[in-house]
Amino acid sequence: MDAAFTEEQHEIRRTLRELLHKRSGPDEVKAAVRTPPGYDEQLWHQLAARLGLPGLALPTAYGGVGCGPTELALACEETGRVVLPSPLIATAALAAPLILALGSERQRSTLLPALAAGELTATLVVPDGRLATALALTGPNDGDWAGGGRAGGIQARQVAPDGGGPATGRWRLYGEAGQVLNGHTAQLLVVAAHSGGFARSRTRLFLVRADGGGPAGPPGLLRARQTAMDETRPQARIELRDVPAESLGEEDGDAAAVAAALAATGAQAAAALAAEAVGVADTALARTVGHVREREQFGRPIGSFQAVQHRLADLYVTLQAARSAAYYAAWSAGREPSGGGADPAAYGTPEPGVGGLALAQALETLRAVAAEAVQLHGGIGFTWEHAAHLYFKRAACDELLLGPVHRLRARAAEEAGLFPQDSGAGAGGGPVVALRAREGAGA
Repeated sequence: MDAAFTEEQHEIRRTLRELLHKRSGPDEVKAAVRTPPGYDEQLWHQLAARLGLPGLALPTAYGGVGCGPTELALACEETGRVVLPSPLIATAALAAPLILALGSERQRSTLLPALAAGELTATLVVPDGRLATALALTGPNDGDWAGGGRAGGIQARQVAPDGGGPATGRWRLYGEAGQVLNGHTAQLLVVAAHSGGFARSRTRLFLVRADGGGPAGPPGLLRARQTAMDETRPQARIELRDVPAESLGEEDGDAAAVAAALAATGAQAAAALAAEAVGVADTALARTVGHVREREQFGRPIGSFQAVQHRLADLYVTLQAARSAAYYAAWSAGREPSGGGADPAAYGTPEPGVGGLALAQALETLRAVAAEAVQLHGGIGFTWEHAAHLYFKRAACDELLLGPVHRLRARAAEEAGLFPQDSGAGAGGGPVVALRAREGAGA
């Protein structure tokens, strides 16, 4: 691994930082989240046109910039510095990698250029708020997390054309999902659903064009923005009532390939989210340091007190460690496949657990920095109007999105084989299994 950034990577960071500094201050962010889409659409299109932000990690053959997860993570760090509300994570870190990995050539050539240009936004729809499980970050994604063929979740069924004759690959989806990132505005939905009924059920991915069928979308699709503590991360509830859908990739695609693509996407998304959390924490710490330099008590700046200095120094060390972990996770997700001459849809095989561990460290760091920012800003830091609460809310809600932290670490330990199943607490399981058993029992 070469820890030095290239000139191109430095330029991406510089250009994005300068633009966001001018266009996305705390007041602009608070105004943007109160609009119907939940973000500044004009700024989003400008970021797509000038910097190709949503297409950073997409190949040039499909209209992208031709970079990789590392550049996307660096961009997310910069958007995190200003707590930018945008569909970047949903589009570039969740939906686009799945279309690239599993989509047919027709689907890739049709959808990816529009996503890269910012003309189309997309998101991943997973039932029951199990996004972290679907991406194999907090548990294996080979179970029944998408519905298991039983009632609940999202179910898919094939229908014959014109009500008769053999099925021709046309699908209908029925079910619901909550906590869908940018789900109320995304024009393309990548939906995880179960097909085949109870006996032969398996998880598949489907495409739903939410911008089709008129302003309200296709018949049977209901979307509503949910109230969230972190308004800068818009979420929605989606109901699908026999909504027309298209299978992502081949009709007879391998279920193992779907699980592998979701896990690889999880590694990339974890690295991007970790870098974004590092950016948020960096700004929160910088603002806190600036405040304690100016705020005076007993005739001297409070930053001159040794107790305050020690607290900030500890946070700085923790932040640098989290940044290093996030960069390594991004490098691991984007390294070249060992075989060489790979399919442009493949980034290689990330090291097991690296993305989850980096995300856990970044989330813990952001939580600690945000809490200290509120405390060290004193009385003004406890008001909702102060910028410190933008960082505090992001810290609280990010862990609900792809956490919690202890599950991220437990999954990483399982993948690394640290706790063999035949050792540890009780018959048939180690410490991780025992931990899950206690959680399931409400201990």
